[in-house]
Amino acid sequence: MAALDGLPPLRDVIRRHELDARKALGQNFLLDLNLTQKVARTAGSLEGVTVFEVGPGPGGLTRAILALGAKKVIAVERDARCLPALAEVAEHYPGRLEVIEGDALKTDFEALVPEGPVKIIANLPYNVGTQLLVNWLLPKTWPPFWQSLTLMFQKEVGQRIVADEDDDHYGRLGVLCGWRTDAHMAFDVPPQAFTPPPKVTSTVVHLIPKANPLPCSAEKLERVTHAAFGQRRKMLRQSLKSLGGEALLVKADIDPARRAETLSVEEFVRLANSL
Repeated sequence: MAALDGLPPLRDVIRRHELDARKALGQNFLLDLNLTQKVARTAGSLEGVTVFEVGPGPGGLTRAILALGAKKVIAVERDARCLPALAEVAEHYPGRLEVIEGDALKTDFEALVPEGPVKIIANLPYNVGTQLLVNWLLPKTWPPFWQSLTLMFQKEVGQRIVADEDDDHYGRLGVLCGWRTDAHMAFDVPPQAFTPPPKVTSTVVHLIPKANPLPCSAEKLERVTHAAFGQRRKMLRQSLKSLGGEALLVKADIDPARRAETLSVEEFVRLANSL
């Protein structure tokens, strides 16, 4: 990428700014510039698009997104140590990078939405990635403010996102993602691509919002899935006892002897709508 955008190699940037990745912040810096471009390309064309990024760190993925033609990147970074490195990227791309110092979990992304299409692309910090995804799946209105999500997770989380019923990875996350999006795992990223290398393989997941998901209250669907998967090895008549148990299941036309992992997204929606 140094040849592509004229900026110094990321290893030099990290060394100059003394940016050791911190476990407490869930940081693992992605230094393979071929991979950062591959992640950005997974989101499709970025021409005229504003991209939200979380946890840009020294700016490797940020640089790939800007080099591939994004109109603007709005990046939320909690680690103040990274701000000088990101300021160098902003200077190189005048008016196209806005960095917000703060906690992404407390950031109102909808309030930041500008004119034109928005995509979210991020190598998410491991410790907040799942919660951020759930927040983006459950905005105030639907269709959401974003056109697509292209996110990097630990592979095990990616498997949960795309899982269907009767899959060992199927759970609340699979139901929520299956209800509102079409999701697929794009490619895996080996530990050695990061500094420091994590102990697990990562994966990039691409999610596109469904224009018309099955009508359902997100709050009720969360309640049903929380109860059902909270005791996933028990029959639903037992795990859903606090929500009406057998009576609720009969109302939704679901066999009370079944277990949570056997129910399709459509059946979970029926359950939620029967509450």
